[in-house]
Amino acid sequence: MEKRSEKSIEANKLNLVASTVLEKVPTGVSGLDEILHGGLPSGRCTIVAGGPGTGKSILGLEFLAFRAQNNIPGIFVTFEERADALRKNAMTFGIDLGALEKSGGLFIMDARPNPEAVVSGDFDLKGMLAIIGGKAAKMGARQIVFDAIDVLLNLYSDPIRERNEMYMLHNWLLDHEFTSLITVKNEGNSYNQHSYLDFMMDCVILMNARQLEQVTTRRIRVVKYRGSSYSSNEHPFIFKNGLRVIPLSSVLLSRTPTMKHVTTGSKKLDAMLNGGYMKSTSILLAGQSGTGKTTAACMFTKSACERKEKVLYVSYEESQEAIVTNMRSTGIDLTPALKSGILRFLNFMPESRAADEHLVDTIDAIDAFKPAHVVVDAISACGRMGTTQTAFEFVTRLINACKERGSTLILLNQLDRSDESSGDVSGIGISSLIDTALLMQYRRTPEQTQRIIEIVKARGSMHSNKIKDFIITEKGIEIGGKLRGKVKPPAGAGRAASAKKNVKGVRK
Repeated sequence: MEKRSEKSIEANKLNLVASTVLEKVPTGVSGLDEILHGGLPSGRCTIVAGGPGTGKSILGLEFLAFRAQNNIPGIFVTFEERADALRKNAMTFGIDLGALEKSGGLFIMDARPNPEAVVSGDFDLKGMLAIIGGKAAKMGARQIVFDAIDVLLNLYSDPIRERNEMYMLHNWLLDHEFTSLITVKNEGNSYNQHSYLDFMMDCVILMNARQLEQVTTRRIRVVKYRGSSYSSNEHPFIFKNGLRVIPLSSVLLSRTPTMKHVTTGSKKLDAMLNGGYMKSTSILLAGQSGTGKTTAACMFTKSACERKEKVLYVSYEESQEAIVTNMRSTGIDLTPALKSGILRFLNFMPESRAADEHLVDTIDAIDAFKPAHVVVDAISACGRMGTTQTAFEFVTRLINACKERGSTLILLNQLDRSDESSGDVSGIGISSLIDTALLMQYRRTPEQTQRIIEIVKARGSMHSNKIKDFIITEKGIEIGGKLRGKVKPPAGAGRAASAKKNVKGVRK
């Protein structure tokens, strides 16, 4: 009897939790629902604050357009822009507000206030809300966007009256169970006299644009969400066919490795790696200029294309024509793969746009082409997209995107002597995220300059701890035997190599 009672209590607890789970409304904005853990709170109020050009109005329009396209009408109330200007601006993002209005899915209300009426006290929100309520009932609208509410609030000379109007608006929205979104301008991270809005609303979203070293980046952050979990970190976003948020998912921590190998294009290098690169993982080829990184990447590319596996080659250093021409001298002809469509190049100047835009363009190309493998030549150029931090975020998110899609990612990185001495073969602090890292270097003797290769790490796979010499010939990279004479390994790499000697298992 006692056990049944305990079970009954636990069941009641579970039912209570299930009944109190907050209902959410998807926004339709790419990536935003992910950081909101589902969408906006249904039947509650959300405030979106940001400076000029941060996309507040676009977010609201995209939300209403997405809902209208799913046969759920909405109302957009503008306190600043003319309705005609809104329609024209939205079309640049592919949102046809006119078509949605004709179909009955959207109503735009031009509520730009008359300053004289507001100051004299002849204006209040009750009359406007009565009109909105009637229109919503006629349309069956369940969501409302109030755009640039600060324009109205700034006209009130009495702070007490301003707050009373906002509390009245908030209560009216809650009483009618509208899912509402209110946009307001801010300076930096403050609303100045409107800071009380943070405490009033159920969900608070901040949007900002910042400029570092002549590069503009935009960030979005969820500050508050009553009754729900959410991602509290800042996330980059761009404008491309609308507003696109770029969250960093947890796939890096939840993904199960395939444990399958794919050839490097060199039998001897495959033997050093105990079968080749691990499929659907991230591989780093690091070394000074001229050590053969691009040649190694193109050997892999040619081999994959011969197996009819698609490869996307992203180049920040050279044009497609230059890479294809240069590789012919090493016996690597990529022309057949290009003609067959199994190989595709993506060439960008790093300085041409911000890192966030580069990332979205690259991910879009991956989604469109669906390659088995992606090569990036080279991540050392990513610093030219902005700062070291933006380069780190770019590569981290690209690694995440490729693993999420099951693509093998080959990253090339040009090192200088300071990078080698620090032990960070990635150059931007992503070494711990890389599954396999190869270090390619020079060894100079009085007679000649030799190239050497070393496997710094190969996560989840047995691998050689030997330093091998190699040459670049008309047949590609040829790896020789163990080096004769003493070779002093670079700082960091030597520690990694010595640690491998203590691992039990067969070493080749």
